[in-house]
Parts: sequence; structure tokens; C-alpha cells
Amino acid sequence: MVIPVHDVNPVRRTPVVTYALIAANVLVFLFTPGIAGSVAGDSSLSQLCHLQAFLDHYAAVPQELIHHQMPRLVPTGDVGVGARGAGCVVGPPGYDKSPALSVFTAMFLHGGWLHLLGNMLFLLIFGNNIEDRLGHIRFTLFYVACGYAAAYGFALANPTSGDPLIGASGAIAGVLGAYLVLYPRVRVWILVPFLLFLPVRLPAWIVLGFWFALQALYSSGQGVSHAGTVAYMAHVVGFLTGMLLAWPLRPGTPPPPEPRGLLFGRRARPGW
Repeated sequence: MVIPVHDVNPVRRTPVVTYALIAANVLVFLFTPGIAGSVAGDSSLSQLCHLQAFLDHYAAVPQELIHHQMPRLVPTGDVGVGARGAGCVVGPPGYDKSPALSVFTAMFLHGGWLHLLGNMLFLLIFGNNIEDRLGHIRFTLFYVACGYAAAYGFALANPTSGDPLIGASGAIAGVLGAYLVLYPRVRVWILVPFLLFLPVRLPAWIVLGFWFALQALYSSGQGVSHAGTVAYMAHVVGFLTGMLLAWPLRPGTPPPPEPRGLLFGRRARPGW
């Protein structure tokens, strides 16, 4: 609904962890087996089978997280021909998978360029200030904790789901929740698609509050015809976890710089 492009909130130190996370996500995406053909829409069956096997191995699966057991049959990555034609071969898993560790690896997996770039855009704009406030080590722990909370929260809400859960969205939602708590009045420049991508500057509490409201609405099944492959509940849990962890830091957080320029044709109101 809105595309953030910049926040008026300078940092005191280089956000090396934020940059490293972005680089790691991009590199993992580029080297994910079968992802290039899948994104381009011209995947061969072999590529799709390799991708499915890779995701089943390294993605977080809700029923595995809750019941702590692997399925008897998983995709092997091979192509076979059966009574219904060609398809992906399944067989006993040839690896030992740790459900808890799969939550971590799943944070670096994405299903397409839009999925990846959308997540990295939000992380770039909002992650640098949270890293600046927490410090490099605490930010790393914070990011991972929000990702784990989001994955297990989604799994508890969907304990029988066998669909792979991938993406950094849950961890990044935690970053957004922390930003809302620590910097609610910071101005954020956004592009609004239904206004022909008109650039607008709004306080963070409006931008992030609206984003969270949409995630909560969609997670309840309202506002969309079907949830598709988006784990909205993971976004909600990650966001609330980030808010909770950042709340004790509010008293010592420096105020944002005074806004300058115009907001909807009027001088920006400091009290917003």
C-alpha cells in the first residue's frame, strides 16, 4: 500500500550489521537452486524439483516446529515419471534436520525478487536506526529473536501446516515495531501507489501503524480473498515482539531532529 524511500533520522555509526544482513540475503537468494528459473517464469521441472527439495531442507515448517519430527517422505530433487506423468520424486530424507535451526536458515530464504527487495528496502530504511540505538551485537540478537518469535508464533497458529515458511519478514517486522516505539515522530518519505506514486512525508507512527493494521487485518482473513503464501501472522508476532523488546529503551532514546519543509502544503507540526 505504501513504499518507504527515506526517513529523516540520521545515524551516528555505520550500520554494518544491517548491510551484512542485506548482503547475506541477496547472496543466498542468488545461489538458491532453481530460483532463477522460477523467478523468470521459465523453470524446468528439474529446477522446480531442486527448489522444492532445497526449501523443504532449509525452510521452517510449522508442523515440524510444533511436533519436532520430520515427515517420512520429502522431495529428493529428482524427477520421475509415474501414473500421472512426470513429477518430483519423494523419498525418505537423507539428512538430519533441526527444526529449531531451520528457523534461522529460513530467515535468509526468499521466494522471488519482489519478496526479497521489499524486505531489504524496509530493513535498509528502518534497520540502521535500530542498530544505531542498540549497537551491533544487541541488534543482531534482537533481529534473530524477532525472527524466531515470528516463526514460532505462526507455527502455533498453524500447527498442522506443512508449507515451508521462508523470508526475513518476521525479523524485519520486529525492526518496524521497535522503530515505532523508539522513533514514532520521525518523518518518513513514502510513495503512495494509488496517488500515482506521489512522494509524501508522514510521521513514522502513521506509516508503521498503518502497515501493522493491514497485517493484523489480513492475518484474520479479512481484506483479502485468501492469504496466499504470505504469513501475515508471523508479521504481527514479529512486530509485537519488537515493540516489547524496545519498550525499556524509550527513556534513553534521543529525540528525532526537528522536521523541515512542507507537509501536505502546511508547515510540519512538531506535535505529530
